[in-house]
Amino acid sequence: MALKVLSALDSAKTQYYHFKAIIIAGMGLFTDAYDLFCIPPIMKLLGRIYYSDGADRFQIPNAVVSPMLALALLGTVIGQLVFGRLGDLIGRRRVYGLALMLMVLSSLACGFSICTTKQCVLGSLGFFRFLLGVGIGGDYPLSATIMSEFANKMTRGAFIAAVFSMQGFGILASSTVTMAVCKIFEATTTRDNDVNKRQHQADIAWRLILMLGSIPAAFTYYWRMTMPESARYTALVEQNVMQAAKDMEKVLDVSISQIAEEYPLPPSPPQYPLISKRFLRRHGRDLFACATSWLLVDIVFYSSNLFQSKIYHQYIDGNGHDQTRSAFEEAFKVARHQAIFAICSTIPGYFVTVFFIDRIGRVAIQALGFFFMGVIYLAIGVPYSYKWSKHTNFGFMFLYALTFFFANFGPNTTTFIVPAELFPARFRSTCHGISGAFGKVGAIIGTVAFLWASHDDNKVNATGVTIALLILGGVCFMGFAITYFFTRETMGRSLEENEKEDDSDALCFLRCLTKSSLRTNSPRNNNEVAVNADAP
Repeated sequence: MALKVLSALDSAKTQYYHFKAIIIAGMGLFTDAYDLFCIPPIMKLLGRIYYSDGADRFQIPNAVVSPMLALALLGTVIGQLVFGRLGDLIGRRRVYGLALMLMVLSSLACGFSICTTKQCVLGSLGFFRFLLGVGIGGDYPLSATIMSEFANKMTRGAFIAAVFSMQGFGILASSTVTMAVCKIFEATTTRDNDVNKRQHQADIAWRLILMLGSIPAAFTYYWRMTMPESARYTALVEQNVMQAAKDMEKVLDVSISQIAEEYPLPPSPPQYPLISKRFLRRHGRDLFACATSWLLVDIVFYSSNLFQSKIYHQYIDGNGHDQTRSAFEEAFKVARHQAIFAICSTIPGYFVTVFFIDRIGRVAIQALGFFFMGVIYLAIGVPYSYKWSKHTNFGFMFLYALTFFFANFGPNTTTFIVPAELFPARFRSTCHGISGAFGKVGAIIGTVAFLWASHDDNKVNATGVTIALLILGGVCFMGFAITYFFTRETMGRSLEENEKEDDSDALCFLRCLTKSSLRTNSPRNNNEVAVNADAP
């Protein structure tokens, strides 16, 4: 029988606190997207500042771009594993503020990257972006777990999807801020022909863009520190049901008498560790499905997002790299196209998921998303080298935008939701972190591999882009197969129903308790009791 406080959470009506929790949890995802997706236009500015000589003037070599992108993602992998485990060991709330503060401070530090020489700036920027990635990674499992444990079972999917949709607004914000900063600096340097002064202005601009991303997250720090610990963690992991009831009395519109237990709870069944055969037997399939699906979708999602300007490069570069164009104009064009795609496809995909996730289910949305992404990538990739490599028309842009729509109305969102619903409370944050870490490994594979496959001597290679697009299509179909054969549906069920352990183990535990009680009260001698108590 479920605890009263957990039943109250599952049946609670949507109220102000739910929306507050969405903002508190979602701001980390907002900062995550802002800091990851402001890098493409910033790399344009850095190319103009530090690579103004040589044959490939203004172009940052792939050997520099690759580690700059991979370092933040590698930090995210570590953050998801470390903070995910800490969230289960010492509590969600205790490490939640730490992850956000690490994001804020690292984001500011990126803007204050020391020195002005090329090697020093890029080296320090890479280091601080690695730390930023650790904070971002820590926010993923904690935000998803906290939102899932506070939400009611009928709208839980929509609430978690709403948290994740803040990523779309983060992408839009990063593009908007970049365009605004570029326009302001462009206006102040238009009549100045001093190259050194222009480079100095560009150096200030990219730092300012990075630092502005820390402001929204900083505003939510106080809220994170004052929110109560998750009732499910307090009741199920810490075994303090009364404290869970007291915490939820402040959140839910109920009196403590309605959610406190009348009688002492029986002792909990024997626990098993994370690394054990029992864990693999009970949850191995779910962890495999979550981790593999997230790995596959991030290969596709991050390679397409971070290098979209390379795919439709004609709109950015014109007839080759126009070296007479200012750094601000070039960065502005990259940011403008990112904003257009965010408004027309990315954000609508999130909204459609919020609407349908608790109506048609997670598995259906994830499978459909993978399938349609695969079809579209094949439709783009097959004719790319001879039809769209030199002229990306409206048809190409429409199809390419659909890949972002079906990523977000599909696996990019559901892979964030499902791991927060499938696993027991004592493993929930850890398993979400493991799944997310696999995803960011996929992101590293996708970004680095796509960059090298699509470029030849720092120029876009049409054949390489074609091959990369076809491979991305194949990856999507693999994701469809994993979803269809291995992913379990979690819609409309409480977290305790989704995580339900083997009935045989529960019955065995109850039999042991019953036998122990009967034998303790029997008139047999103590030696016989001791012998029988060890019997199966």
